[in-house]
Amino acid sequence: MADHEFTKLALLHAQTDPAREAARGLREQIAFVPVEEADCVVALGGDGSMLDALHHMLDAGRKLPVYGLNLGTVGFLMNRWHGARGLGDHINRAKPMRIAPLRMTATTQSGETTCYYAINEVSLLRETRQTAKIEISVNERVRIPELVGDGVLLATPVGSTAYNLSANGPILPLGSQMLALTPISPFRPRRWSGAILPDWMTVTFRVNEPAKRPVAVVADQKEVRDVAEVKVEIARDKEMIMLFDPGQALDERIVSEQFAH
Repeated sequence: MADHEFTKLALLHAQTDPAREAARGLREQIAFVPVEEADCVVALGGDGSMLDALHHMLDAGRKLPVYGLNLGTVGFLMNRWHGARGLGDHINRAKPMRIAPLRMTATTQSGETTCYYAINEVSLLRETRQTAKIEISVNERVRIPELVGDGVLLATPVGSTAYNLSANGPILPLGSQMLALTPISPFRPRRWSGAILPDWMTVTFRVNEPAKRPVAVVADQKEVRDVAEVKVEIARDKEMIMLFDPGQALDERIVSEQFAH
């Protein structure tokens, strides 16, 4: 059950025809309020729409629960679309799922520092045809002096079924309090396939030979190019809540994904 009854709903939707049409239908039956006045947000679209809504919360400094309705393709982070009828009841019966994003602090070759948050993953990627060379430290101890390949990523349990899984990384149960450190098309060291780390650990990436082998970092969709160093840690002070219908909770989906074939 949700912690309390949500009475002030805001609506955010993808800029697709199905999401726009559904939003029009919902507005005819429900008096939505601006996000600033809401106690819960309804997100229409695919998984990208859920991420956009959560990032909207981060950018606005608000921690409103988000209830997603799938009108996209995958909808791993969304509930099944069931129309406007009984939407309030669905939301108030939903199971809250708490997630904490990653805080990424990137320093560029010119010395500029940028901080972004990532709900899925932080990924470092080569910018040119030259392979990237990246030093990896965990809690200030160098673990990989030089990873040679296309890049590397650090994923949350929520993001472990996204880019991380495509890069042959492990699927992490939602309550595992772990992070997946996964190389992207590694060339050296040949036998290193990644690591699973407790989420209280801090991971630092340093770029070797940056002039010849420039590297960009991406926190979900936000990119910083020509980085020298990237520090990533869990941001517990930015914890957010997603709402799922009974039987559709994200932890069950993560378990089910491991048996998909």
